[in-house]
Amino acid sequence: MRVMTFNLRFENAADGPFAWEFRRDLVVRVISRHGPHILGTQEGTRNQLDFLAEQLFPQYEMVAANRVWDSTCQYPTLFYKKQDFDFMEGDEFWLSTTPRVHRSKNWDSAFPRMMSHASFQEKHSGREFTVLVTHLDHLGGKARVEQSRMIGEWLAQQCRPCILMGDFNDRPGSRVHRILTEDYKNMLDTWQTLHKAENEKSMTRHDFQGSPEKFRMDWIIHSPQFMAREASILRDNREGFYPSDHYPYLAMLEWRSPLRDGGRC
Repeated sequence: MRVMTFNLRFENAADGPFAWEFRRDLVVRVISRHGPHILGTQEGTRNQLDFLAEQLFPQYEMVAANRVWDSTCQYPTLFYKKQDFDFMEGDEFWLSTTPRVHRSKNWDSAFPRMMSHASFQEKHSGREFTVLVTHLDHLGGKARVEQSRMIGEWLAQQCRPCILMGDFNDRPGSRVHRILTEDYKNMLDTWQTLHKAENEKSMTRHDFQGSPEKFRMDWIIHSPQFMAREASILRDNREGFYPSDHYPYLAMLEWRSPLRDGGRC
């Protein structure tokens, strides 16, 4: 199962030559080239997500269960290959003390932040699993901790194997990372389980320049029922022109457990 997380960079006219209208076809080409079975995007506005849904149809379906569409929002969003999975159920909520209040935020969060999730059944095996996509706050350190605790508490209640992906705006080994991999449910970081180095080559943000900055902030984490076989930071570009200010991140997961332990609720 190929799983991709991709921060799209929101639609912003101030980006000039890197505005969405100039990048969007390249975004579709990158997704189509690597063919993830499950795709999780961040920062997508409705216009961007509608474009992707149209361009990726009929191979992919967008999950937007119970979504309140708002032109001011950036939505973490899942897409899945319809030929491989049956959608079972999904929902989303805001990472705040009032998760059902639209655009709510707390602590020192600069923006409202959301988590979106969906459960699928793999057609060829009948196994069930749950996928989450999120985007934690970029400025609020306390907010990131509290937002990750909300996600961890939610994960701990799930009976199906889980995959968590997104832009966490924090470094591996941080409090946020430990919360999501250790505190609530034993989850594994795909990059770390493959013993890949944390260095300049692992950084995932590059501000459209192809020169990585900060740290590896885009993660794919999974429960022990899966095993990471491969993981790649995708540096696809068109003669130095990049599809986003983040590199997409792709991991290949396999089921570790026998079919009888596939994780039905």
